[in-house]
Amino acid sequence: MKPFNKTLLRWRNRLLPDELELGWTPFYMLGYLVFVFMPALFTGSSGFGGAPRGMPEMFWPATLASIVVFLPLYFAAYRSTGIGVIVCMLGIAAIGYALLPINPFSNTYIIFAAGFAAYVGRALVQRMAWMAGILAAFLVEIVALGYPIFIGAITSIIVVAVFFGNHFFSESTRKRAELKLSHDEVRRLAALAERERIGRDLHDLLGHTLSLVALKSELAGKLIDRDVHAARREIDEVTRVSREALAQVRRAVTGIRAAGLGAELASARLMLESDGVAFRYAIGDASLSAEVETVLALAVREAITNILRHARAGTADVSLEVRGDEAVLVVSDDGRGSDVMPGNGLTGMRERIEALGGSLRVDSQAGRGTRLELRVPIEADDGVIGNTAPSSRWALR
Repeated sequence: MKPFNKTLLRWRNRLLPDELELGWTPFYMLGYLVFVFMPALFTGSSGFGGAPRGMPEMFWPATLASIVVFLPLYFAAYRSTGIGVIVCMLGIAAIGYALLPINPFSNTYIIFAAGFAAYVGRALVQRMAWMAGILAAFLVEIVALGYPIFIGAITSIIVVAVFFGNHFFSESTRKRAELKLSHDEVRRLAALAERERIGRDLHDLLGHTLSLVALKSELAGKLIDRDVHAARREIDEVTRVSREALAQVRRAVTGIRAAGLGAELASARLMLESDGVAFRYAIGDASLSAEVETVLALAVREAITNILRHARAGTADVSLEVRGDEAVLVVSDDGRGSDVMPGNGLTGMRERIEALGGSLRVDSQAGRGTRLELRVPIEADDGVIGNTAPSSRWALR
């Protein structure tokens, strides 16, 4: 079964560009082609190879040929931009116009063409002009052929609905892309600012120290021939200053590597609410070590990423409490839930937690969302770091 699924996905990716992220929707839309065969159902048929009674003899050959011509244009429209989309759109509309004298349900092609008009140009007025032109030509042909006017009326209603549906989907996709670019730019600027801060900190930290080391080394070199004991004291001082500098650098690097829980929660709110997911979190004033905070922050990052990618949730919640000698982090959502298949992210999360002697519990049921509970022991120099105050003190942000 898996090789078959891979083959389907490979063919889908060949027909539709991955960046559109449309999934199987364009293939489901092809189901509307069944309407071009509706005259055969209404009038009866003398067989697949013959024409339906009351319909022209060319009904079946022309209708089947129209689908053969339509499908390449349909998929080409998704892969084209600019003038290419216009050519495909007009080609699909031309199929509808050509087939209309033989098949009154060829308005299906007009609806497809008007749907693609929502992707032509940037201004809504320009798109509406294409839609109106396609529809007007169809209405003129309806009147010329003497078809009932209600066919034109129904077609007009559907065309307008499909056009604006595709227009709003196109605008939503564009805004999501712009938002993603803005997020990427914010991250890039934040990373640049952080690099500059690290550079300044290291300059301030090491500049004076290295100058002192250079000065004392030079002094020791001058004293070594005249006063060995004084030179040795200077060398010992160089050793002491170097060790202090190394300790300071290690502390600085530890601070740089540590991921802040507050920063992750702020980033989570930005990403979730921009995707239409309501986000709430409750944290207290517990004093966490850098190592524990980093593990919890990375867990929040992974959980929020999974909610965005898979959950289809409306709300998400994060809470952090300190119970006794444990920090308890809970991340939950009201999404679709499912049987949990451990991936690299969840496996890495569990490994980091267990490395600190903690545990991870995942509860996920179809239709009832997902809940992650992380427990990490907190130890301090004096026994326990944390606040064991009741939950009422944990404020919603």
